[in-house]
Amino acid sequence: MGNKLYVGNLPYSFRDQDLEQTFSAFGAVQSAKVMMERDTGRSKGFGFVEMGSEAEAQAAIEGTHGQNMGGRDLVVNIARPMEPRPPRSGGFGGGNNGGGYNRRSSY
Repeated sequence: MGNKLYVGNLPYSFRDQDLEQTFSAFGAVQSAKVMMERDTGRSKGFGFVEMGSEAEAQAAIEGTHGQNMGGRDLVVNIARPMEPRPPRSGGFGGGNNGGGYNRRSSY
């Protein structure tokens, strides 16, 4: 187990300090971060909280998971390490797609 928590289904109005305040009731909060959209600055609706110990993290899960905040039921569990993403594919492919005519043709 660990002491870093994933907190999902957050109200979109929640900010880092709201997250820290909510979880400080269960122990020392080492860090609290609401993930934000890079382009719009709007909350993505989830974040991470790092508690001072595993016992505090477990107490926070038991005390907050399923609790209603701002009309949304929180989802709180131990954060899993981020899985590597597969390389992106698609978009504009290079290369010759055939068709057209060959400009080097001699007439």
